[in-house]
Amino acid sequence: MKKSRHIFAIVFVSVLIGVNVTASAQVNIWEGISCQKKVVLMPYPANSSSDVQFSTSGIRPAIIICPGGSYFWHDMETEGYEVARWLQQQGIAAFVLRYRTAYVPAFITHYRYVFRGNRYPDAQEDLRQAICYVKSHAGSYGVDTCKIGVMGFSAGGHLAMYAAEFFTSSDRPAFVAPIYPVVTMSAPCVHKRSRRGLLGESKKRNQTLRDSLSLEKHVPYDCPPVFLVNCKDDPVVDFQNSVLLDSALTANKVPHVYYQYQTGGHGFGASDQKGTAECRQWKNAFLEWLSTTLLALIPNE
Repeated sequence: MKKSRHIFAIVFVSVLIGVNVTASAQVNIWEGISCQKKVVLMPYPANSSSDVQFSTSGIRPAIIICPGGSYFWHDMETEGYEVARWLQQQGIAAFVLRYRTAYVPAFITHYRYVFRGNRYPDAQEDLRQAICYVKSHAGSYGVDTCKIGVMGFSAGGHLAMYAAEFFTSSDRPAFVAPIYPVVTMSAPCVHKRSRRGLLGESKKRNQTLRDSLSLEKHVPYDCPPVFLVNCKDDPVVDFQNSVLLDSALTANKVPHVYYQYQTGGHGFGASDQKGTAECRQWKNAFLEWLSTTLLALIPNE
């Protein structure tokens, strides 16, 4: 019994060491500005020995990762840390953002009928601040300030695409990758849980607000390049969400690609086990797209 405990302790410590090797200490992006202590950014500096195609004189692109969770919670492992470790090994600096969500108590109790709680635009402001933080600390992380993108999953995909559409030129991402994203807040294919999480109980029926946050209705002509992925058999977020976004991007001649897989479902993130072999092809497709897209971006001065 003691021997088993000893072996378990060794394995546990080894796992902790592995985590410390791949990730830097998390940072509070609002420190000194506001009291948002739960909003943190976990940096994963690029592996300098990987994929020189993403390096220019040692300066790397960066991707801020927004995990999904219906704007109520976060899938921090599959759609956060696991994605960051994968990008890190490709020579890309990754930053996992724990943005404000409504959290589980709001999902269970509906207390936001009485108290504000977390809702729009809290998560959007967290992402804006995260982009500003990475830009202002680019030298410390070896990041090219002109090549900072955002990748989001599910509701995090909505958040990423929101940044591409509504942020100003100074804090807009250079590219975005919405993966099986929530897109609309007003069409019949809406993901109602995400709408409730984002808008709150007292605002979820506000049609003006719904329309203003339906991303298919606000794609700008100068939208940054978009890498869009989803699966037709998605049982959580109707695949028509991505179809609506693809149509809007096409109509406005925004540089983008759309991969619609037949199988894979929802929530597979960067996992090598979840989803299907078909949908897991998105990772290689993204790296190929990114290498081409970065060539068109303004080089670091």
